[in-house]
Amino acid sequence: MTITAASMQKDVYKEFHSRAYHPEVTQVYANYTSRSSKLSNVDNNDKVAFVGLQYFIKSYLQDEWSAFFNADKATAVANHKRIMSAMLGYPVCVKYLEDLHDLGYLPLKIKALPEGTLVPYLVPPLTIVNTKEGFQWLTNMIETVLSCENWPIQTSATTSVAYFKVFREFAEKTGLPMDFVPFQGHDFSFRGMFGKHAAAMSGFGHLASGSVGTDTIPAVLFAEKYYGANVEEELVGCSVNATEHSVTCSWIMEGEIEFFKYLMREQSPTGILSVVSDTWDFWTLVTDYLPQLKDEIMARDGTLVIRPDSGDPVKILTGYKVSPELGFRTQQEAEDYAREHGYEAYQWNGNYIGFDEDEIRILIACEVKGLIECLWDIFGGTTTEKGFKLLDEHIGAIYGDAITLERQRQILQRLMEKGFASKVVLGIGSYSYQYVTRDTHGSAVKATSVVKNNERLAIFKDPKTDTKKKSAKGLLKIERINGELTLFDNVTEQEETEGLLEVIFEDGRLIKETTLAEIRETVADQL
Repeated sequence: MTITAASMQKDVYKEFHSRAYHPEVTQVYANYTSRSSKLSNVDNNDKVAFVGLQYFIKSYLQDEWSAFFNADKATAVANHKRIMSAMLGYPVCVKYLEDLHDLGYLPLKIKALPEGTLVPYLVPPLTIVNTKEGFQWLTNMIETVLSCENWPIQTSATTSVAYFKVFREFAEKTGLPMDFVPFQGHDFSFRGMFGKHAAAMSGFGHLASGSVGTDTIPAVLFAEKYYGANVEEELVGCSVNATEHSVTCSWIMEGEIEFFKYLMREQSPTGILSVVSDTWDFWTLVTDYLPQLKDEIMARDGTLVIRPDSGDPVKILTGYKVSPELGFRTQQEAEDYAREHGYEAYQWNGNYIGFDEDEIRILIACEVKGLIECLWDIFGGTTTEKGFKLLDEHIGAIYGDAITLERQRQILQRLMEKGFASKVVLGIGSYSYQYVTRDTHGSAVKATSVVKNNERLAIFKDPKTDTKKKSAKGLLKIERINGELTLFDNVTEQEETEGLLEVIFEDGRLIKETTLAEIRETVADQL
């Protein structure tokens, strides 16, 4: 029998460390911290969403290590010794693992802030320490996997919180009903993620922010498995009936009007129906086919959602910014003025001339207006208490391609400037959730204290070649000062027992459990 050893979820060089620590060191205390916003994917970001620890505890510290402890000792260490000996080129000594097997549990204690806490940079959301002498090597042996399994979820959750905050901001500004906000950011990232497990982890980060729109089924399964969610009792994640290009193309002989009728009459007569709408000629569909289908759409018990899937999402949804006619003598003067003043099109001889990078072309009227205004012209709607136009409940729009945080704000800002409430759904894809690294928030695990020769000793790193990598020092305590989480380092052992960090895991047991619902509530309380 071969055990897939939890002990090998580490960098190779960690194998040497059980022998390399000072012989008199009996305890190692470390922390996980996001250190810097220098490479953050969120502009002006000052906090990182702490999410994912309970998953790490359940999946790795408990489930994976249980196989090690449940096997007989020889079997438990055999594959570890075989692999490590081959990689290092000498017979490795596995007595330290045999001693751990004899102990029968992981002698570790993890203290942490509540999951869902938005944590300032340089403030550690968790600390970890070995609880028994002789296992000082264990704290930092798991550093690699602790980092690997935690930074992606936190980074996705931080990105999702950023999207959520902007949706909420514009809902407040334009009078969009706030109960629509959790549905505005829809997770479309599954196909672009680095494997299905990465999709589940990241997708859970998306859900943790309070967003509920998702097509990533593994994220919902993840929430149920690790965070006490139950789709039969709460809204964990949701989606709608929707098409893709292959489905539309199957109607190539009959055409899109017949396709829409078939969907609305026979397959989805009620509820939300999202139809990808740019398989062929998007603007013809908007200006010709939708008016022909208006009566049927308005009579339907539900919302028909139009989904463009190509082009510049800002311009497709909100149209072009067109410079005014100011009596220019030549077309070149009109174009130069438009470019100089940040417009995207200009008027000349009764035409709208648009330019996208090096392409200059005549625009049709619907392109200048954008989808939302075109839908308003066809279907109308109501006006919010803030005085902004709100599309009729029978029609909506979603854009799921090439969305970024920058484009999200541009879309909502431009809709507001045109007098529209921010009633639009944006699909958030793998660019937002995977175009990141551990360095995005500078996340790292560092040891800051040891017990050596029975005395507490503060340790730290302070590279002269990079002062930004300076670590905290000694034992740590987190307090909230003037409303902000604040780190106090080099505190006494008594002070370390105080503060906001709570024991979450100790000696193989999950001490305090949290749920997705509680995480969402924690996030909401901080927005």
